[in-house]
Amino acid sequence: MNETPLRLPRLFAIIDVQLLASRVPPEKLTGAVCDFAAELAAAGVTLFRYDGEGISAREMLSHARELRRVLGPEAVLIMNSRADLCLAAGFCGVHLGVGELSPEGARKVIGADRWMGISASTPDQARHAGSTADYVAIGPVYSNAGRNPDRSVGLEGVSAARNRTSTPLVAFGGINRANARAVIEAGADSVAVRGDLMQNPRRAAEEFLAILV
Repeated sequence: MNETPLRLPRLFAIIDVQLLASRVPPEKLTGAVCDFAAELAAAGVTLFRYDGEGISAREMLSHARELRRVLGPEAVLIMNSRADLCLAAGFCGVHLGVGELSPEGARKVIGADRWMGISASTPDQARHAGSTADYVAIGPVYSNAGRNPDRSVGLEGVSAARNRTSTPLVAFGGINRANARAVIEAGADSVAVRGDLMQNPRRAAEEFLAILV
C-alpha cells in the first residue's frame, strides 16, 4: 500500500475486450482496443482499467503493451486480475476482484510502488479491503441483467462503504451519464464506466467529465 493516498480522477474508464470483440473481427481487435482508448484519452481520460477476460494471456499482454505505447507514460493503466501481466506490460497497478489472487500475493508480484485496487460487494468488505488496497471498488451500484444480477448495493451501499473506509473509493456497475453525479454525491471518489463509453467514446467521455466536475 502506497504511503501517499491516491487522488483519483472522477472517471475510471474500463477497456472491456469482450465488448470490443463483439464489434470487430479478431484480426482487428488490437486496433479496436487501442483506438477506443485513444479516443477516451483525447477527451481527457487519464485512468484506465484493461479487462481482457475471455482471451489468452498472450493476447492480453500484446494488447497491454500496445496500449502503453499508444497512450504514453502519462496514462494510468490498471490491469484487471493479472498481477504478472501488470508487471510485464509496465502498467501502473492491478485490480483484484472478489475471491481472486490475495492482496498479499499480488503485492509480492507488483511491488510496493504500483497501485492495487480491490473490489468489494458489501460495505464491510470495503472496510476490510481498505486496510491493504490503494483504492476500493464498491458495487455493483445498479443491477445489470448481464453482470451480477440482483446484487446491487445501491447508493446506500456506496454511502455505507464511504463511512467504513477512508481509502479512495471507486463505484462500479450500471453507471451511466444519467446517474453518475448521484454516485459521486453518495460518496464515491470515482466512477468506473464501461458500457456507456462504447458508443462514440470521445463524446461520451467528454460528457462524463463535464458532469463529474
